Amino acid sequence: MSELTKRQTLEQGRAHYAWGKIEAVNQLNDDLKKKYSSITKKAPILVLTNGLGLTLAYLLGKDEAHNLLYEHIQSWILPKQPTIQSNKRLIKYIAKCSSTEYRQLTVETLAILNWIKRFAESVLPTEEE
Repeated sequence: MSELTKRQTLEQGRAHYAWGKIEAVNQLNDDLKKKYSSITKKAPILVLTNGLGLTLAYLLGKDEAHNLLYEHIQSWILPKQPTIQSNKRLIKYIAKCSSTEYRQLTVETLAILNWIKRFAESVLPTEEE
């Protein structure tokens, strides 16, 4: 399989996963949809400015919409990382992983957040609406 095909397949997998999560969020109450939409816009910037670990801790410490985004990130990342045991939480693993793994997890998190953010912008209501 060529590098382009692998990358294309991975991007298609991310898109499919993100679309499914946004469809599920779209079935929830309007307030939660608006909050989720808002945090999806901020999350990539939070990762870039504060780092992945602090961003995940922030998402876990806030309200239901933030926790939901954390769960969506974690449920995408965990199956793709054979070094993370299935019963661990992503945040616990990040606190102990190597700097190389941390960078890889950050890149993958930003990639899935890009898809989640784009689909949320196109489907979910915003707090201004």
